[in-house]
Amino acid sequence: MKQLIETIVKPIVDFPDEVHVDVVENTSTITYQLSVNKADMGKVIGKQGRVAKAIRTVVYAAGSSQQKKIFLEIGE
Repeated sequence: MKQLIETIVKPIVDFPDEVHVDVVENTSTITYQLSVNKADMGKVIGKQGRVAKAIRTVVYAAGSSQQKKIFLEIGE
């Protein structure tokens, strides 16, 4: 899943080397924390959050086979 998020985000941003995904796993949830360069935040979020929503939709669909709830947090 981490590789999927990086594959989606890296072509969008200006600084692909600064794209990092951290995984925090609990008993019932998996949280992926996406961090990008501050200048790229607008590109990842998109107008009215459309790009972020699309990324989350793909990630949630890919992770639907797992027994845990998946979350994607986007930050700097």
